[in-house]
Parts: sequence; C-alpha cells; structure tokens
Amino acid sequence: MPANADQIARLRLIRSEQIGPVTFAQLLARFGSAQAALDAVPELAARGGGATPRLATREQVEREVERVDRLGAYYLFLGEPNYPPLLAETESAPPVLVAMGAPSLAARQTVAMVGARNASAAACRFARQLAWQLGEAKAVVASGLARGVDTAAHEGSIETGTIAVVAGGIDIFYPPENEGRQRAIAERGLLLAEQPPGLEPRARHFPYRNRIIAGIAAGTVVVEAAPKSGSLITARQAAEFGREVMAVPGSPLDPRAQGCNLLIREGATLIQSAEDVLEALRPLRLGVRQERSPYRPAPAGCDPDDFARRSVADLLGPTPVAVDEIVRQSGLTASVVQSVLLELELAGRLERHAGGRVSAP
Repeated sequence: MPANADQIARLRLIRSEQIGPVTFAQLLARFGSAQAALDAVPELAARGGGATPRLATREQVEREVERVDRLGAYYLFLGEPNYPPLLAETESAPPVLVAMGAPSLAARQTVAMVGARNASAAACRFARQLAWQLGEAKAVVASGLARGVDTAAHEGSIETGTIAVVAGGIDIFYPPENEGRQRAIAERGLLLAEQPPGLEPRARHFPYRNRIIAGIAAGTVVVEAAPKSGSLITARQAAEFGREVMAVPGSPLDPRAQGCNLLIREGATLIQSAEDVLEALRPLRLGVRQERSPYRPAPAGCDPDDFARRSVADLLGPTPVAVDEIVRQSGLTASVVQSVLLELELAGRLERHAGGRVSAP
C-alpha cells in the first residue's frame, strides 16, 4: 500500500544524515510532525554550529516505497497499529521497520535467543530444543538469523512462531546460506529490517539489529558466547531496557561458554530448560525516575541559548557520558540539555551511544 504524506515525511526524516531514532523522536516531540521537523533541521544545524545535514528527498523515499511494495513487504511505523509493542517502549525504537510476514507474532510473549556464530554442536542442539519447547508453550522466539545459535533457534521455532531481525535490507540474504530460512520466515514467521531494501549489512548495523532483538522480547537467553561478542551486547541492551537476562552455563574450559558464565556471575538468571525461561519472565516494569536538577539561569548580559550551548559543549569529550550527568553538572533543565544535544547532533558535533550516553566525535 502506498505511504501517505506523513509517512513519506517520516521516511525522509529517518533516512537523512545524522538523524537516528533518538533524534527523530526528539524532533517529532518538539515540532509535532515529520514535515515540520524537516523544515526546521537547517536552522537547528546552523544553531549547533555545523552544516545542514543532507536530507533524503521525496523522490528517493518514493523509490524505496515502490521497492518495498514490489518485494511484497510493508512498513511498520512507530506509534501505529502492528508495531511491536515492547520495542515501542524503548528509547531507541526504530521510527520505521520494513517487514514481511505476520506482525501479530510480535504482540505475543517473545523470548530472544542469541549466541555464538561458531557455536558447538551441543549448543546448537540445545538452542533448537529450547526454541521448540518455548514454542510448544506458546512463546515466540526472536533472533538475528546469523550462523550458529541464531540459526538453530529459528529452526526450532519456525513451526510455532519465530521472528528474525536482519542487519541489512530485508531483501539481502546474510549469511548467504540462510537464504532459504530467511524466505521461509518471511512466509511463515515475521522478518524485520531497520535498513532500507538493497542495503548490504555493515559492521555498524549489527549493534542496531541487536537492540531490536533485545527490545522486541520480554527476555533474552544467551546460549553460548565469548566474553566480547555481539551476544553479550544484546544481553546488556536487554538489561538496559529492563528486560530479563538469562544465560545457559557452560564448561569453564570452553572459551565459547565464558560469556554466559560471566553473565550469570553478574546476575543473569541461570537457564537449563524452557520451564526456567518461562519462570524467569515477569511483567515488565519499565521506566526510571530521573532526579531533577535545579535550573541555573544564564549570567546577566549573556544570551541564554549561547550560555546553554557552551555549558553543554564544555561537558562533552571523547569519553561517553550519561545525559543525566550532563543535566546534573550543567545545572540546566533536562529539556534545555536535550534541545542543545539535538542541535549539536544535527551539526555533526555529537555521537550517541548505548545506555543514553553521548560524546563529542
């Protein structure tokens, strides 16, 4: 179905340079509509001290919409029906997803399952069996369609409900040997992509994909993972979202089990069966109260906007720092700090990191 004018504007905004999900949400909250936000970006970037980012054109977006339609795919827009409800509750929820399959799967109780690409045969067998058992208990299994544990998880849940999140475009098969599985999930499960069709996955896209896997599920199970791996990143993102983190223990002699054992030592729930997973899942209680900082007015004779920009910019450096800490140390209100950060990001003078942290590039 062709996108309406507001959806076209939303696509233009999110496909533009230097505008990620957090910035997108702040722009919409500030200006009320995607078109108004697009009109305001040049002025905001100039106030932030940088050049105007290249905005996606209507023609570029319309070509994308036509390609999505030809593929038999469709869009899921944040705030509209069928968008994954748990993912919508996260701060970094993608403003739009490209989808194929049944969106109703994401509204059911969902468990994310991730693990090593070079997983052992025992880990793959366990992941496949666990996914099947969760499916028998009416749970949906979500994963990233990678080699190893991801593939096993999809294989075990394809008949009962599986969601695959890919790092590139929805029509790109990566790894190539999973083309058949990806097509099957598009027909019998739910296939999701944040990137536009035709985009080959790059290294920076995989953490984006991981946050969707963590955000779409009530809990994340890590079956086998090294200490520094994408699976542990997914688990930590799940924890930041307030979701349950679970891990399958392994031999301390196997490097592929060290990540899971580390998670358990840090407080993740030890999992040995589907019953353990279902017992660990509990009603979500998201949201953390933030302490308010007293407002510190600009000195007499100083422009308030310039004062706020200098106060925030002086606190930024190469090391990521929490936005809450900037609010506390600057003495400015949270809304003023967020506005300044938005301007700096549009000007290319700010980088955002996981956990609500920011830094100067």
